[in-house]
Amino acid sequence: MKGDTLFEDFKTISEKEWKQKIQYDLKGKDYNEEVVWDSPEGIKVKPFYHADDLEHVKVKSTQISSWKIGQSIYAGNAIMANEKALKSIQKGAEALRFLIPEESIDIAVVLNNIDLSTVEVYLNMQFLSKEFMSKTLSKIPQSKNLHFQADPIGNLARSGNWYSSMSSDIGLVNDLVSTEIENLLSIDVSLYENAGADMVQQLAYALSHANEYLNILQEGITLSKLKSIDFKVAVGGNYFFEIAKLKALRNLWDVLANAYEISIPCHITTEPSKRNKTIYDYNVNMLRTTTECMSAVLGGSNTVFNLNYNAVYKKDNDFADRIALNQLILLKEESYFDKVENPAEGNYYIETITSQLAEKALILFKAIEKDGGFLKQLKNHTIQNRIADGARKQQERFNEKKTVLVGTNAYQNENDKMDHELELYPFVKKNPRKTLITPIIEKRLAEELEQNRLSHE
Repeated sequence: MKGDTLFEDFKTISEKEWKQKIQYDLKGKDYNEEVVWDSPEGIKVKPFYHADDLEHVKVKSTQISSWKIGQSIYAGNAIMANEKALKSIQKGAEALRFLIPEESIDIAVVLNNIDLSTVEVYLNMQFLSKEFMSKTLSKIPQSKNLHFQADPIGNLARSGNWYSSMSSDIGLVNDLVSTEIENLLSIDVSLYENAGADMVQQLAYALSHANEYLNILQEGITLSKLKSIDFKVAVGGNYFFEIAKLKALRNLWDVLANAYEISIPCHITTEPSKRNKTIYDYNVNMLRTTTECMSAVLGGSNTVFNLNYNAVYKKDNDFADRIALNQLILLKEESYFDKVENPAEGNYYIETITSQLAEKALILFKAIEKDGGFLKQLKNHTIQNRIADGARKQQERFNEKKTVLVGTNAYQNENDKMDHELELYPFVKKNPRKTLITPIIEKRLAEELEQNRLSHE
């Protein structure tokens, strides 16, 4: 056929030849200074990538069934939560995540008429209770499909305290793994992103966080009964790097699982980062969440939850919920983001960044383990201090406008007034209380700038 010889007329160009051409066009300027840049993770990003870059990179093929469109719902009122859930399913949601504030919530009412064989359901519990889970298993048909997302170590990191005590929480984890629950444990990686950790830190802490559970279960002789593990990840605005971050997380989990000689699937749920969201020029948040959800899909997230464009300062409302859900529906149904499996596989740039992130994270993980593990470093505040250092560097870049948030630290609309629009307090709350350790605090980049603008309205 005519097309069979089309590419015979084109010479194969090596990486060296591409680089020589760029060097020639730079007219004597230094290649590394002009077109190579350093990421916050210490990765040198080149102006182009070539097949030669993959010679020393192991490209891993991951088969993931089509990603699900998620909807988050606050379940403080069981009847209202159920009504919202059923409406969300009608509008296109394929997965639901309920925030359960207390164990007195009637889970049977929350899940009434929801088919757990077709709808993925996650229970983001603000407590740890064997009684609540046992009651759920007995009252709910197909309850084995539920994701309970228990994470006492994550609660310690976020709040500074265990749910009850270390011995009680760890003992309960061992007990619960021995039950019929299919999906019990979850690793809250989103906390590290939203507090300002860089990607290498997020990956290393995710791995070390998970390793604590594997150690606990191994010591309790219940590791063989662990059936799955969830990772809750927040996705930021560095489009290609965030794709690579999710791919690296799967690769790192495989390394850890192989070390324990277990075969447990890694289930990833994602949502947009809060770190770069703003109250001024808030509609730009829709653009940010769109690209972040795209990164999540291309990176291999199992379920993608969106963030309302005005979630920082406004209570849940139907309009914002509809927009957030429709963003995901547009990606899936009209942009065909579910038609290709593992679309980033083999991409020279993404696979190279994936490998570099994983390598750096593995080095940090090993250093944490050598120093006694994740819990020890939480207790002596090493983790908190490292995240604070990363957050400070991010803040400096934002303050110097090297990191730009349109409408906030650049291209401000001086007529934009927000003082009377705030339904929620959008800044870090200062609530002094007694804690075992210093908690890891989520904070947005724009907070100080926004507080200053509000004070001058």
